[in-house]
Amino acid sequence: MFIEFLAFFKKINELLFNGFDKTIENLPIQEWAADAIIDSVHLVPFLFLIFLFIEIFERYFSHKLKDLSHGSKKFGPLFGAVLAGLPQCGFSVIATPLYINKVITRGTLIAIYISTSDEAIPILMSNPEQFPVILPLLSIKIILGVISGYLVDYILPQKNLIEAKIVDDNDEDDIGCCSHHVTKYKKRELIFHPFKHTLSIFSMILIISLLLNYCFDAFGNDVLNKILLNKSVFQPILSAIVGLIPNCAVSVLLTILYTSGILSFASVIAGLSSGAGLGLIVLLKRNPDLKDSAKIIGILLGISVITGLLLTLLDKFI
Repeated sequence: MFIEFLAFFKKINELLFNGFDKTIENLPIQEWAADAIIDSVHLVPFLFLIFLFIEIFERYFSHKLKDLSHGSKKFGPLFGAVLAGLPQCGFSVIATPLYINKVITRGTLIAIYISTSDEAIPILMSNPEQFPVILPLLSIKIILGVISGYLVDYILPQKNLIEAKIVDDNDEDDIGCCSHHVTKYKKRELIFHPFKHTLSIFSMILIISLLLNYCFDAFGNDVLNKILLNKSVFQPILSAIVGLIPNCAVSVLLTILYTSGILSFASVIAGLSSGAGLGLIVLLKRNPDLKDSAKIIGILLGISVITGLLLTLLDKFI
């Protein structure tokens, strides 16, 4: 039903932008530039609707994260991975201070980091043709997050966890993408943030699309594929390393490279699994134990690389 709605909305969208498309096509610019502009602008209505729904979901489910403290060792990785799998951009930012304050375990934090996909799901949802890949991608990342979380807690157990209510009054006002508040919401952000976020992601998509289309036109597919190690067993490693960069633009880049056929499914899984968004910035900024932060980042990278390599080998044998 939802897919049919998006397909119908896409047709309406094409009719609305019909005049705009013709205007861009008649401008004295290269065809690759015109295609990038048209394709990017067409995503704007989809992105706004998706980000509006995400804002509502995030406001409701973000409060559920603190409930993990009551059973963090038993159910934390499971609940954390499932909640983080919901399309949003703030859970990793919320979860990180909870870990630093010993409210949730290290395994729960790893599960959340791995499961979250930042901007990947909204971008895939904005294109109905990409719907078949959303469920496998989410399922693999959530399952990977759950398994990894429990393994980390088993191998590196923690003690002295405290209840969330003890630290609630001292929590800082966490800031997510577009400088919006992810813990202490402001009413105006319900509409303002989705609008601002749509413009931000549209800008990223447009810039990345222009660069990719230019590279395709100037150098051809073969050169770009070689640079990005397409069909190489080493591509998931490169993708996982890039995914560690704490910025929304990275998940946008990885998703566009995947939908363009440059990144393999295994590589995009590796990149999106290591990509914890702004959560890593909060971790490095607030965690006084630098060795612990390095350990978490190392675990995150290692799990992502191994998963990408295993999926690559599996794909070669199937």
